Amino acid sequence: MKRFVAVALVAALVGLSCAGTDRDRDGVPTRPNPTLKTATFAVGPATITAELALTADQREKGLMFRKSLAEGRGMLFVFQNDEVLNFWMKNTLIPLSIAWIGSDGIIKGISDMRALDLNAVGSERSVRYALEAPLGWFARAGVKAGDRVALPPLRAEN
Repeated sequence: MKRFVAVALVAALVGLSCAGTDRDRDGVPTRPNPTLKTATFAVGPATITAELALTADQREKGLMFRKSLAEGRGMLFVFQNDEVLNFWMKNTLIPLSIAWIGSDGIIKGISDMRALDLNAVGSERSVRYALEAPLGWFARAGVKAGDRVALPPLRAEN
């Protein structure tokens, strides 16, 4: 009987420690970000309103589980240092395009990403920012590699 109580107690404690988490057993998020703080800024000849993913948790969740993303809207991922970035589309239900932006505000490249694709899509160079928008938005808006992004003052958090 004591053994049963001890096992039940351990099981209850494990259950409580997992309650309220938003990650699966592999540590992958299982819930979307709440709507994040936004900023509106120029991207080459266009303007976008983007949610700001400033923390590691916000960056990891990104646009996971969102069912739509309006034209002219997006998410800006802000990193502390310039680095080669890799993104995947785990739990991301909408196809996206991503602009890789250097710390100088110049778009270094643009990539397309398929919904739910687990293959990594990466920047070819070290960049500080990644801007996701609906698939094809950059082309429709006339935005291309080499264009400048007028980013507001931003600071990544851990």
